[in-house]
Amino acid sequence: MAKGFRIPSYFVVTIILIARLVSIIGKLRRPTTSLLPLEIQSLDLANRLYFNTDATTMASIDFGRLTQAVPAAVLYPSSIDDIVNLIRFSYNSSTPFNIAARGRGHSLRGQAMALNGVVVDMRSLNDHNIGKRIVVSLDPLNCYVDAGGEQLWIDVLRATLDHGLAPKSWTDYLYLTVGGTLSNAGISGQAFLHGPQISNVYEMDVITGRGEIVTCSKHTNSELFYAVLGGLGQFGIITRARIALDRAPGRVRWVRMLYHDFYAFTRDQEYLISMSGDEGVDYVEGSVMHNIVNQGSVNNWRSSFFTSTDHPRINSIATHYGTIYCLEVVKYYYGHVSVNIVDEELEIFLNGLSYIPGFKLKKDVLYVDFLNRVRSGELRLHAQGLWEVPHPWLNLFVPKSKIFDFNSGVFDGILRNSKDAGPVLIFPMNQNKWDDMTSAVIPDEDVFYSIGLLRSSDLHDWKYLEDQNKEILKFCKEAGIKIKQYLHHYNTKSEWMTHFGSKWDLFQERKNKFDPKAILSPGQRIFTSI
Repeated sequence: MAKGFRIPSYFVVTIILIARLVSIIGKLRRPTTSLLPLEIQSLDLANRLYFNTDATTMASIDFGRLTQAVPAAVLYPSSIDDIVNLIRFSYNSSTPFNIAARGRGHSLRGQAMALNGVVVDMRSLNDHNIGKRIVVSLDPLNCYVDAGGEQLWIDVLRATLDHGLAPKSWTDYLYLTVGGTLSNAGISGQAFLHGPQISNVYEMDVITGRGEIVTCSKHTNSELFYAVLGGLGQFGIITRARIALDRAPGRVRWVRMLYHDFYAFTRDQEYLISMSGDEGVDYVEGSVMHNIVNQGSVNNWRSSFFTSTDHPRINSIATHYGTIYCLEVVKYYYGHVSVNIVDEELEIFLNGLSYIPGFKLKKDVLYVDFLNRVRSGELRLHAQGLWEVPHPWLNLFVPKSKIFDFNSGVFDGILRNSKDAGPVLIFPMNQNKWDDMTSAVIPDEDVFYSIGLLRSSDLHDWKYLEDQNKEILKFCKEAGIKIKQYLHHYNTKSEWMTHFGSKWDLFQERKNKFDPKAILSPGQRIFTSI
């Protein structure tokens, strides 16, 4: 070799780049031994288990953007068997690791996260089973749809509408997974009539924390069935749900009425939900509107109901009263029925209501457009970069007997001069439409209200809204308002015990039976909090 021979610099750079690439590729597949057992690499699902930063970072945040918990890996399953084998491996391991199912990641405070564990990206099942995970049964005596737990409600709606059918109960936002909403309850303005979504399920396939896949219903494996519904993901991962269907309407008559008197507003809401479906309306919700003049548009991302000609009139009464309330009512109808006939029926229901004269505004839209009304607002916020921001939401169930105390202390108190941050919803539900055997917890009164402070913030002032939420919770406690949180968030085990009340012992027994090593849904922190 010639004296003083040097390796070309470009060759050295190439070697370094190749070495770095090999290292990166290795990290994509190789778990850190301190986080997951090395034996996991021997499973058939290993090549669908990702350890790279892109995957784990995505799974470490959610819609709330208030907390972060980085998993060791993310599983992108190609079949139900992948999930079964992952859970079974963890359960049988000498060092079990946590597993959380993630649909759209629309949780608020890390409920779908698994710190140092594995997040299962449920939507991956849809990528591998296109067209096979939503099946509609047209049995005239028992219409239903079988939908995979990873399926979006908007896709369930479209598939059933092809047959002139639709589920009865909804959430206001349809780009959520079936398994995700059934793990909570699933509520909207139809819940007073049909109950929450968990009251409209016939059967489920569930993978328990033991790695067993079980078909359950009210009559078969009923304890697991009731545990999973509203069970916050603590007992199993829903892979299929059989959901009740009804004849789908073609259009809806959509009415909003404005109030300045909270007593009249709640009295009219309670009157409307006291009617049965055939004799009344199909949807009842309400909202609170503060300081509209300073907020700009009276519409928000939930829908663009009011026209530009409505805005000055609404701003005028908002200026006069400060706080106004909006009662939202919908009546479904079918293509052969004329709008005039629907209006005549509506007048029977709405006659005698105490809204502000001249502020009953109507709209006529397709049924699918009404159910999917939030989507257009979401897309607008996406385009403006305002969707991926912190969402310090607070969702509460408030007993009817305390709703006036809540109004005076919160709507007319804590929030009265609060800056605009998003929709504030309020609507009543009937207790008898909820099945007490499920894991869901509601106030112990015949009628209770859902309160949704659906507020968002930029990255710098979300703590202001969080402090308000704490102030509201403190007020309720001191005022003796026995609220129940929905889309729950508690910091200690004692708070969870208080939340579940008389259901706590059963909830814990079911956990010990179906997920004895507490593998599933650690982000809820029910059994790991002090």
